[in-house]
Amino acid sequence: MTGPSEDAPDDAREYAAGRAARIPGPRPAGDDLEPPAPAPGTAAALSSAPAPPPPHGVLKSLLGAWALAACSAEETQAVEDHLTECAPCAEEALRLRDAVGLLHPEDTLDLKPLLRSRVLEDCLGKRPARIPVPVWAGPYDTETARLDALLRDFGEAEWDTPVRLKWFEEERRRTRRTTVSGVIGHLLTVDGLVAAALGLDDPLGPHAPPGGPEGRTEHFWSSGAHPGTGAVRDPWREQGHTLVRTVSFAGRGAAELGVDYGAFTLPLADAFLERAFECWVHASDIAEAVDYPYGPPSGPHLHRMIDLAARLLPTALAGRRRAGLAAPPRGLVAAGAPGRTLHLEIEGAGGGSWDIALDSPAAKPSREHTVAEVALDGVEFCQLAAGHISPEDAAVGQSGDREAIRDVLFAAASLSRL
Repeated sequence: MTGPSEDAPDDAREYAAGRAARIPGPRPAGDDLEPPAPAPGTAAALSSAPAPPPPHGVLKSLLGAWALAACSAEETQAVEDHLTECAPCAEEALRLRDAVGLLHPEDTLDLKPLLRSRVLEDCLGKRPARIPVPVWAGPYDTETARLDALLRDFGEAEWDTPVRLKWFEEERRRTRRTTVSGVIGHLLTVDGLVAAALGLDDPLGPHAPPGGPEGRTEHFWSSGAHPGTGAVRDPWREQGHTLVRTVSFAGRGAAELGVDYGAFTLPLADAFLERAFECWVHASDIAEAVDYPYGPPSGPHLHRMIDLAARLLPTALAGRRRAGLAAPPRGLVAAGAPGRTLHLEIEGAGGGSWDIALDSPAAKPSREHTVAEVALDGVEFCQLAAGHISPEDAAVGQSGDREAIRDVLFAAASLSRL
């Protein structure tokens, strides 16, 4: 270390000189004699006299170290005592402390998951879009964007990660092994049913095979059109953008346009909800395969998906009866007349309550004719409808007619497919 320079303030030089004077010098070699005893009273006087405070210039030079908490205990005490007496130094100390706070942020730099949606909501609230996305297309728009964000950083190896698709058929669960690329290809081909209903290009081309989602998917997987890598992401994403853009310009009448799934037909508004639901389910399959966390949709979007499944339950139950897989109706009910009813209570985000007609899809649900009640968590109900959990494994609160409860739970699982 070097001593104070010639142009240093006088008080700083004096302070440095005083500190040097208090440091004992080296003792001569071989000097083992006792130091001379101080004069009577001198030691007591030296020990009781307080050390003089450092001069102003020295204390000012220590403000930076003090703000960083890098001073010794004695220096910290001296600086803080000085700040109570010197206004300029106190102001400088406050500025330095504020600057240190900027150098050490306490919050994480990761963006909060809901930040994007809050920013978009605020922007749209202040300046609504000229051509707004229909409310019923919002869940599909959101879920495809969430899945695309998951896929964005995938490398070639991750696109080949094995994924096991699960669904429920008749009385048992079925599975099919594919890859991340195969899942996106599956979504691309089934979304193509909606594209065809809107008069857009079918991703399978002009010679697409007739039939529903399973036949189209098998054709795509077995054909040379399947790239087998991340190259499938761009056509899937572009098709999703085109679907949302088309229905946004189509007007209100488009919601009732029929989409042919082969075995059944859905109105366009319900088809968009169904595609949003499947996009979320398969995104969760992909996230599980690559060991990445993936949450459920937002509460309002989840509520719309659950509402669609609840509205489809009477038809699914009637189909299982025709196949001999469910108990026959207890009595014939005229269309629009009240009949036996199961009350379905969905808890958690997106929850609500629905009354399910048991004897006929055309019957009117009635609380007065309720014979059973079932309570389920919202996400668990969706997992049941996706075929990811079996009716026997669904954790439900139930009371009333056990046969009706079993039939409705199995009908919910039968909504799933490849």
